[in-house]
Amino acid sequence: MADKAQYLTLGLDQEIFGIDIRGVREILDMQPITKLPHAPPFLLGITDVRGVGYPVVDLRTKLGLPRADNTNATRIIIIDVTVRERTTAIGFVADRVFEVAHLDESLPETPPDVGGRWQSRYISAIGRKGASFVIIFDLERLMAADDIAAIAGSSLEEAA
Repeated sequence: MADKAQYLTLGLDQEIFGIDIRGVREILDMQPITKLPHAPPFLLGITDVRGVGYPVVDLRTKLGLPRADNTNATRIIIIDVTVRERTTAIGFVADRVFEVAHLDESLPETPPDVGGRWQSRYISAIGRKGASFVIIFDLERLMAADDIAAIAGSSLEEAA
């Protein structure tokens, strides 16, 4: 029997995405986000979680999807992301969070490079949960292009 990997499944637009559960710190209801001057469009700002400031990324904007209004289902997922050998906690805004799902490790496929509505270079694999596809993020690649670790460090220093 193949090992089962666990992924936090979340929704953006009509798609289901997965994030390896090992990096997830917590899931928060939407809360106030302080905007930062000169931040890139995908960086919404920083939010306070029990006295610690975390940069918050809009996954829709990062993936090239249109922005959407927040709803009662909108969540901020605080995740540890390693970029250039440095681990930084970052908040990612998702339209909704579904569950922790088990995906068969032998099933994820390399994503096809056919264009599409999101940047396929940010996807590590495509898995299945029942009849649905789950698009698995490569968070390191998602954040490496913009060096969010440097943005997070300088933004938090400016805000202090």
